This record gives sequence, structure tokens and C-alpha cells, in this order.
Amino acid sequence: MFLFAIIPAMSIDGQNSQWSGQLSTWGMVNDTHELPLWMGGRWLPQFNIQLNPESDHLWDFEASANLNGAAGTAPFDRFSSDGQLKAYRLWARYSTPQLEIRGGLQKINFGSATLLRPLMWFDQVDARDPLQLTDGVWAILGRYYFLNNANIWLWVLYGNEDPKSWETVGTAPRQPEWGGRLQLPVPSGEVALSYHHRSTENQTLSGSPVEDTTTPENRIGWDGKWDVGAGVWLESVYLWKGEADDPFGRQLMLNTGLDYTFDLGNGLTTLYEHLLFSYGHKSIDFKNTLSFSALSLNYPIAFADGLSATIFYNWNSQMLYNMLAWQHDFSKWTLYTLAYSNPKTYQLPFQAQEQNLFAGNGVQVMLVYNY
Repeated sequence: MFLFAIIPAMSIDGQNSQWSGQLSTWGMVNDTHELPLWMGGRWLPQFNIQLNPESDHLWDFEASANLNGAAGTAPFDRFSSDGQLKAYRLWARYSTPQLEIRGGLQKINFGSATLLRPLMWFDQVDARDPLQLTDGVWAILGRYYFLNNANIWLWVLYGNEDPKSWETVGTAPRQPEWGGRLQLPVPSGEVALSYHHRSTENQTLSGSPVEDTTTPENRIGWDGKWDVGAGVWLESVYLWKGEADDPFGRQLMLNTGLDYTFDLGNGLTTLYEHLLFSYGHKSIDFKNTLSFSALSLNYPIAFADGLSATIFYNWNSQMLYNMLAWQHDFSKWTLYTLAYSNPKTYQLPFQAQEQNLFAGNGVQVMLVYNY
């Protein structure tokens, strides 16, 4: 395992290659979980190679894997374990000073929001996660950067059949998804318009797929961010489907947020967002509305230490989700201590399923090594 940590970067015949990666191990105590003691680990080995690194026409490649496992126990009674090995990133890229074309298993994310993200279309990055992990999607992504800082994105996805992020049903097999984004500079900030199209699987009331039937789904998003002393942003998405009998056939998501660093001690950075989510069958029904608020506080205690707190509030269920995190940096190691108090029923629909371990009350300690 540690072989990759000691292999240096190499430059041979006009190419650069490098092994890197991340090792992490963690332990958790949760007094409300049926298995109160958990331990786990993760290894993310990564290999990168660049061809003609001195040229304006660069080819580079990245391959990485996600090897992880976890075990939980109720001492002397019950035991459960799980593990998996899967590709994490696997892509090739051609780039020039203004153009980038990348194909393969990759991370695609964009938007102005941080905590409650309507534009979380292709990733599941949790802002509270110290490792910022998310599965990738199989896609071809092209981006062009204009000299005035405007940029345009075009993408095609294929083979990503499981529901992603906010999606309630999967993508129809063997059906490509496609879309794009245009981002423009404006005074004191930037604005962007995004679009995505896919075909979804039709399902029976029991949840089983209906063969050879699909429904078109379209999403259009608008976001903007400005620096006016404080940072302020808006992010919105409207989704509409075809004539399928789907209670989520129309969806509207609106996010507003702001951040500001107060001149207190070493600087207290605050970030607040509010999300409104409404849905209906053939039109938006504001009787079907979910409302969330989120607050994040970050304070650097010293050069190598930081303290942060994140709070989510579900206005419909009146549930409060709390997390307090302390971080200490060594030269290559980082220690995280997370304390949380959440409802036993974890109802943040935009977060990954692994977050079910954070239902209830508990403490997690994580040690991370980057090489």
C-alpha cells in the first residue's frame, strides 16, 4: 500500500508522471445507532501523466481508485462490515490556454451556492465533509474560456443510470444525457445559465421499471454571484418532464445566500443560505413545498488549527442538524474531530446515503494522510 507513497514524480522523454493519493482512517461513537461503534478506512491512490507538458497543446490523464471499508459493532453482540473497490476518476484531457476537452469518469460541478445547491446535478459534495468526496460521472466535457473571462461548457453523459443528487428516478439505459452552461462576467460578479436534458425510466407504483418506455426531462438553471462588501448569490433551477404520471413532474428550487468575514480575532467567516423547493404533477404547487436554511461559521484558531460549525434546519419537520468540527494540520497529516447532533431520521435529501451514519448524536475522529 505504501509503495505508491514513495514513488517520486518522473519526467521521461517529454512527459511527466506522478503517483499521489490519500489515506484516511476514522473511528466513530454514536449513542443512538443500533451499532454504536464504527471504524473505517479509505485509500485513494492516484496516477497522473502529462504529455508534452511544455507545449500549449497538452494531453494529460488521470486514474484513481476508491478502496474503502467500514465495520460497526454493538460490543459482544452484533457486528457488521462492508467494503468496496471502484474506479474514482478515469479520464483523458486535451487542453490549450483557452480550451479544455475531458472524457471519462470525472467530477463535474458548478454553481454559486455552497451548502444547499440546486445546481448539484452531477455530484454529491457535502460542504461539511473534510475530504470533499463525490463519485464521478461518465461524460465528455468541453469548456472554452474567452479573454473577457466568459466561458461556455458543453457536455454529454452516458452510462450513468443510477439517480444522481436530486434525481428521484434513474436515467433510461443506453440513453445519452446532454447539456451546457454559459457563464458571463458582470459588474462586481458573474452570472450563468445552465441546461440539461435526459430521458428517465418510467416506473410502476411498486418502483419497478416499465420496459421500453421513457420520459424526457429538462432542467434549466440560473445563478449569479456578486461581491458587494459581502458576497451575495442567487441560484435557481426549474425542472419539467413529459406526460408521465409523476408527482415530481414539475420542480422549482430557489437558493439565496450571503457570506461575510467579521473582523473578530483572527476573522470569523459566516455563510448563510436558504432553499425553497416546490413541486407538482403538471404545474408547480406551492402547497408542496420544502424549506431549508443553513448556517456555516469558520474561525482560524491558529496557523494549524481551525474550528467550524454547520447548522441545517428543516422548516417543514422543524428538525435541526448540527455539526462542530476541529481541524489540526501537521506537515502531511491532518486530524479532524467532528461532533454532531442530528435527528434519528436523517432527512436531508440532497446528501449522500453514507450520511445515515451521522443520524443521532455522536463523535467521529479522522486522520488523513496526503502524499
